[in-house]
Amino acid sequence: MKILMVCLGNICRSPLAEGILQAKLANYYPNLLIDSAGTIGMHAGQEPDERSIATASAHDIDISKQRSRKFIAEDFKKFDYIFTMDQANKRDILMLTTSKQEQDKVHLFLEFAGYKEGSEVPDPYYKSKNAFEEVYQLLDKAATLVAKKLLQKI
Repeated sequence: MKILMVCLGNICRSPLAEGILQAKLANYYPNLLIDSAGTIGMHAGQEPDERSIATASAHDIDISKQRSRKFIAEDFKKFDYIFTMDQANKRDILMLTTSKQEQDKVHLFLEFAGYKEGSEVPDPYYKSKNAFEEVYQLLDKAATLVAKKLLQKI
């Protein structure tokens, strides 16, 4: 199974989501690939925001080796699921699709987890360090639900 997490710059939300879901599913899927990308390439090659790294580390998850990259059209071929953190990310990704099959791979992460339609993971970038912990908690709860859903597909 191959899963891609997507946010705007790939330095805050999607690296956290990647690390959290990886921690929850690694023991169940031996060939699991979870990656993350951004809809913009402004931070390409950079490590996650230091606040994301610190927040993940506080929960025994190491995301420090992740590097930001921009979402590319080839990702539709490579990944089974593409989870976006908000509506704008989803819209930007869907604009790159060329088929219904590609469109069907793209989901809002929280919506796929069972949250109400249109639910978004807020961007903590311009907020306090506490906002990163709040985003972590939201992603962790959603990742638990997504993991259960994906484990049913085994």
